[in-house]
Amino acid sequence: MGRIFLVELDGRAYRCRFCDSPLALADDIISRSFSCRRGGAYLFSTVVNITLGPEEERLMLSGLHTVEDIFCCCCGQILGWKYVIAHDRNQIYKEGKFVLERWRIEVDVAEEFNLDAPPGSSDTEIP
Repeated sequence: MGRIFLVELDGRAYRCRFCDSPLALADDIISRSFSCRRGGAYLFSTVVNITLGPEEERLMLSGLHTVEDIFCCCCGQILGWKYVIAHDRNQIYKEGKFVLERWRIEVDVAEEFNLDAPPGSSDTEIP
């Protein structure tokens, strides 16, 4: 096995919950209303630092699809799936898109906090 080179993402990113590898930008979310067996999932237009499993036919709530499972390239955990072919004409918009299961990812919160900012009135201690 060779050395793994990770693609780093600039901006608010979602990461693998198991090894903290960057996976996708929040700006690349197409839908937050997808479901998987263990709860919610997000549909993304682009995902990085993954490997794909073999194509397989899978019957889902929205019909029959040809999909490939998505694995983290660093730790090997399954993260979701990629839609390859949608057999229903109404589902074609999913082709080439990626689903990441919410319980397997976490948002990178480092972008949300500015630790160099001066304290606000609610942050200061009362003498």
